[in-house]
Amino acid sequence: MDRLKVGIIFGGCSEEHPVSVKSAQEVARNLDIAKYEPFYIGITKSGAWKLCDGPDADWENGGSRPAALSPDRSVRGLLVLDQGKYETISLDVVLPVLHGKLGEDGAMQGLLELSGIPYVGCDVQSSALCMDKSLAYIVARSAGIATPNFWTVTANENIDPDRLTYPVFVKPARSGSSFGVSKVSRKEELLSAVETARQYDSKVLIEEAVVGSEIGCAILGNDLDLVAGEVDRIDLSHGFFRIHQEDEPESGSENSTAIVPADIPAESRSLVQETAKAIYRALGCRGLSRVDMFLKDDGEVVLNEVNTLPGMTSYSRYPRMMAAAELPLAEVLDRMVSLALTGKIR
Repeated sequence: MDRLKVGIIFGGCSEEHPVSVKSAQEVARNLDIAKYEPFYIGITKSGAWKLCDGPDADWENGGSRPAALSPDRSVRGLLVLDQGKYETISLDVVLPVLHGKLGEDGAMQGLLELSGIPYVGCDVQSSALCMDKSLAYIVARSAGIATPNFWTVTANENIDPDRLTYPVFVKPARSGSSFGVSKVSRKEELLSAVETARQYDSKVLIEEAVVGSEIGCAILGNDLDLVAGEVDRIDLSHGFFRIHQEDEPESGSENSTAIVPADIPAESRSLVQETAKAIYRALGCRGLSRVDMFLKDDGEVVLNEVNTLPGMTSYSRYPRMMAAAELPLAEVLDRMVSLALTGKIR
């Protein structure tokens, strides 16, 4: 039987470029090459697309060729420049392993829609919606899901520090991981925190600090056919959770540990999983997402954010939660591809 031709896109122009490369390396280690013929398309930090042998440390050099995903549906694949001429490579499915802007915000998904190639993950609408935390909160609230109280500050807009109750978190409304996020304990710190967030997005979100445990749930599937991974809990020694900010994340964080399965009561675990599924459906997610939430002392579950293309590195939360539910990454990748091609988990 012919192997499925899978385009694996990684890298990208966002601040999460290095994490994306590490995610692609883990995917490469776990992809069953007896079933799939992988084509690795790396996007440099400056936005150049290159077809390469794999996401190794030297992928930008070492024989890589300029390539582009054709938006022409009669091609349904890649245009690769080789010795001054373009050749075409057809693709059966695309697996975007991209994080942050121009990766999981709907931009890449729009290009894939134009191409007519099935792809793994959320569509344009849900990708854009989940990327904008303020819009995600509005939709979640309309579905009866608890969210933090929040305020948005647009470009060049001023906010009166006296109108807020501290502490608050200030973050870019449309950015990934913890880039540009500040915890503000005093009103004198607010304006500086807003300017920090504006380095990553012109729209800034200010939200109340929720007192509770930071928890997450990995979701896989479409519509009513959803699989939830084990719940995790972020154990903080001090400060706040800043994912992907460490110098050597493989060796662990300086202030946090992810406990999988989470050390919470069974009824809380079930509530977290069901709430994650409800959030996933309300925001129109498909394929996969990691739903981050807070579990308050009174048992209430509050939405934090949804990551539509979560990290797949050896230390990332999504694959660890799935592995704890006895779904190794190789099987998760199989199911992702099946969902992209058929809409169902095989």
